[in-house]
Amino acid sequence: MLDVHRLRIFRSVVATGSINAAAANLGYTPSAVSQHLAALQRETGLTLVARVGRGIQPTAAGLALADRIDELLDRLGQVESLVADLRAGRHGSLSITYFASVGSAWMPTVVRALLRDFPTIRLRLSLRDDIPVDPTERADVQVLVERDGLNPGPGTRAHHLFVDPYVAVLPRTHPLAEHSSIELAKLADEDWVDNDMSRGWCRRNLIEACRAAGFAPPFRVEAHDYPTAIAFVDAGIGITVLPGLAARNLPPSLVGVPVTGPTPRRNIYALVQTTVEDTPPVRAVLAALRECAGQPAGRSVH
Repeated sequence: MLDVHRLRIFRSVVATGSINAAAANLGYTPSAVSQHLAALQRETGLTLVARVGRGIQPTAAGLALADRIDELLDRLGQVESLVADLRAGRHGSLSITYFASVGSAWMPTVVRALLRDFPTIRLRLSLRDDIPVDPTERADVQVLVERDGLNPGPGTRAHHLFVDPYVAVLPRTHPLAEHSSIELAKLADEDWVDNDMSRGWCRRNLIEACRAAGFAPPFRVEAHDYPTAIAFVDAGIGITVLPGLAARNLPPSLVGVPVTGPTPRRNIYALVQTTVEDTPPVRAVLAALRECAGQPAGRSVH
């Protein structure tokens, strides 16, 4: 068994590139750090660092080990947090990942409801828009957009939450701003502001809808996120078309008008690990998400 304490010391040496700096950061003497480093090399049978001038440099084997140590320390940190929760009488922890527009539109309501009912729970929240390949890296609950056929894999259940149709974001002074809906083809000659990464699923979804309407969007400016694109529209640079959820809090000078012919839309799901699906905190999260999406609490699971 490798000594975790020595692994921490070695990781600090690699991060700082210096035994003296690692010793200062960890509160040890340089001699003690050197001794731990030498012991780790004996334990592994590997040369982990090489002398370069007055400093040291990790070998290829050392770099490979350091990368895995990061994973180990992250997992160990989660275990230590769980132990601290149990020792303090807290009701465990819950991890939730979500994509950006849901973060601002729904997550404050979800977190408020959860902490109201479970005030001692430890929450781990993060942005993520892809499903991790490694099942051990998946959150207890992940809110995400359907992409090219949702396949959550074993041990995960998908709960459909919301169909999110796209809207055109226009200045209130625009000739089409008072319309109840706008055919996509009528926007073909506008100056368009892009609002997603070129390979983003939501962008591809929009491009395909425009092609079905007989044109390709003439992007005048490329922005890679919704708030920036909306700011460009507010500055009079052009119009943008994005999911309605991302247009919940537009500036007073702008309006979001539904687009048709066709209407691009995205489906929003909550992916839940089946091992925690029936726990009270996860049930509370799903109920809050459904409330945000405008669904009744008893909505069936797909």
